[in-house]
This record gives sequence, structure tokens and C-alpha cells, in this order.
Amino acid sequence: MSTHSNHPFHLVDYSPWPLTSAIGIMTMVSGLVKWFHQYNMSLILIGTIITILTVYQWWRDVSRESTFQGLHTYSVTTGLRWGMILFILSEILFFSSFFWAFFHSSLSPAIELGAIWPPMGISPFNPFQIPLLNTTILLASGITVTWAHHSLMSSNHSQTTQSLFFTVLLGIYFTILQAYEYIEAPFTIADAVYGSTFFMATGFHGLHVLIGTTFLLICLIRHLNNHFSKNHHFGFEAAAWYWHFVDIVWLFLYVSIYWWGG
Repeated sequence: MSTHSNHPFHLVDYSPWPLTSAIGIMTMVSGLVKWFHQYNMSLILIGTIITILTVYQWWRDVSRESTFQGLHTYSVTTGLRWGMILFILSEILFFSSFFWAFFHSSLSPAIELGAIWPPMGISPFNPFQIPLLNTTILLASGITVTWAHHSLMSSNHSQTTQSLFFTVLLGIYFTILQAYEYIEAPFTIADAVYGSTFFMATGFHGLHVLIGTTFLLICLIRHLNNHFSKNHHFGFEAAAWYWHFVDIVWLFLYVSIYWWGG
């Protein structure tokens, strides 16, 4: 419980970061449109810099509140847990819309697609090459992040460090392989509904892998600075939940889009 109140809840101080993050993200999106139409990246770079600086300072404040000021009481962490659960639920519904679009088009292909799936002229990926390797990588990362959690609960600092490092490394490896796959892709997002659903679903999943990898990297840095204990480490738990969600979504993507859909 904080020393300046008679309740267990954390009433946050005034902060400029919600405003600066909104400005940064708005600048990024505007810069993205400018890049698409005028091939000029100046605005998107400005937005990215503003967003990165805001993210660093906002996360710094949250880490300070939880680790050094003792403001994340049991009641606060319970609220944060429910917030993370509801956020992951919203992400499940988000990806459900992509699967819905994919199965709607693939189970009953329109005559414009040649009444076949994949549509005429589309050469899908071999599911037993890079997609299978990426599946193995994400399953391995699920094991290492669980290893990290158990090590943290056992107060084993070195094994937590090692397993978190391997998880981040596997996340980066996955992203590199997916980028290579996109470069070598024999079709584009403009190639009928197959291209649209494939790149929307796998692209947003790739974005979530990048976010999850960043989440775990911040946890690794905080762990190296002794911010976590076996009784107080919700930041890491939230990252682990998010990473397991990313793993499960990929399994559905692999089975439905790469294997069955190809």
C-alpha cells in the first residue's frame, strides 16, 4: 500500500505520455500514407522517433511505480491481470475475423476464383519448408518462456536470464525467416482473396511476434536489473501470456492457411 493514501489502489500522476504517444502514432500513420503516395519517409521517421521516445519514458515510469515506489499492490495487480486477460480476448476476436474471411472464401470458392482453392494461378508455399521450421521455432520459444517462468519462481537468476535470452533470440529468428518468406513469395497481397487473407493474417501475426519479442526483451532487461522476484513479477507473466497466445494463433495459421489451405 502506498504511504500517501488509505486505500490499496494506484491513482496515477498526471502524465504527458498518452498525449505524446497519440501524436507519435498519428504522425506515423500519416507518414505511412505519405510514403505510399509520395515515396517520402520523412514523416514516418519523425512519428517513429516520437513513439519510441514516448514508449521508453512511459515504460520507465511504470517500472519505477511498480519496482521502486511499491504502488502495484495486490489490488492493482489483480486489475492488471484482468486487463491483460480482456486484452488477449480482444486479440482472439481480432484474429477470428481473419480466419472467418479465409474459411468463408476457401470452403466455397467463388466462380471468379475458378471455383477452386487456392485460386487459379496462385502457387502456395510448401508447408513443410519455412512454415514448418517457423512452427518448430515458436513451439521451442513456448518451452523456453515456460522454463524462464519456472526459473523465476525458483529464484534461479541465471537460468531465468538464459531462458529469456533464448526466447528473444527465437522470436528474432522467426521474424527473419518470415521476412525472407515474404521476399520470396510467388504472390502478393493483390492476388485475389487468397493473397489478401494470407498476408493480412500472417502479417498481423508477424507484427504480434515483433511486439511480443520487444515485450520479452524489456522483461530480460528488467530481470538483469533485479526488478522481478518470485512474488512480484506480473510484467513478465503478462509477456508470457501474450507469447503463448502468439504461439497458439500461429498453430491455427499453420494448420489452416499453410497446410490445409495450400
